[in-house]
Amino acid sequence: MFKIKTLYLIILLPFLFVALIFLLSIKAKIDKSMSGLARLTLGATAKGQGIKILQPNYIGEKITYDVKLGKLYLGKAQFNNLANVQLDGRFLSVMTMETKLARFTDMEKIYSDLDTLLPVRVERDILNLFVRERITEDYDQDNFTVTIIKNKGAGQEKLVIKKDSHIHNAVLLPYYVRRIPRLDVGRIIIANLPTRRLEIKLVSIEDIKVPAGTFKAYHFKSTPKQIEIWISTDERRIPLKIQGTGLFGYSMVMSEYTFTPNT
Repeated sequence: MFKIKTLYLIILLPFLFVALIFLLSIKAKIDKSMSGLARLTLGATAKGQGIKILQPNYIGEKITYDVKLGKLYLGKAQFNNLANVQLDGRFLSVMTMETKLARFTDMEKIYSDLDTLLPVRVERDILNLFVRERITEDYDQDNFTVTIIKNKGAGQEKLVIKKDSHIHNAVLLPYYVRRIPRLDVGRIIIANLPTRRLEIKLVSIEDIKVPAGTFKAYHFKSTPKQIEIWISTDERRIPLKIQGTGLFGYSMVMSEYTFTPNT
């Protein structure tokens, strides 16, 4: 009897193995389809529309970062979430990022759509040693274009960039990613910057230590390699660390966080 059962098992094993391979192939196709769906959903390019994001009240938020090159301290950067304003008949969100390094300052004022956080206008004032440069970026999200005007001394340059979908702003990326409704490991977020397209993937949830303390964080990496972002997993979803991955990879690590609600 034992020999008969063993014989049956030997005969069945190849069929079970084939069935297992078949099931695994089906699962792989389903996973691929779901991954493609995630890309399609987050990279939607319907004219006049953007991804609907979470709408917590961040007005009054101030985040201070230490700017470093490796372990070398370079200076400070401060992000401010200001009160909404009206510009050209639209109510817009306003945020600033001011970076102060040795002999270099950069102030960016960013106006963005309230519902999607897509940029509408950016005003940038740069002082490098004794040379001042003023840059404006006007985004037409209906036609997927951004018009960039640079004023340096008596000279002016104008550049119009046309893309195939809505255009994001590099400074806003961490603050856009934090508002995506569902953040599961493996999630991919499409960021269409003026000069390149990034896939930002949530690769892990981990502990991270920054000058302001230790936090549990969502860890994102971009493809191609350009940026890494760590965002706290609590309800505030605070951008804790922003790491450039280029040749001169800088980092911004949170040293102070304050929130004074706009009442």
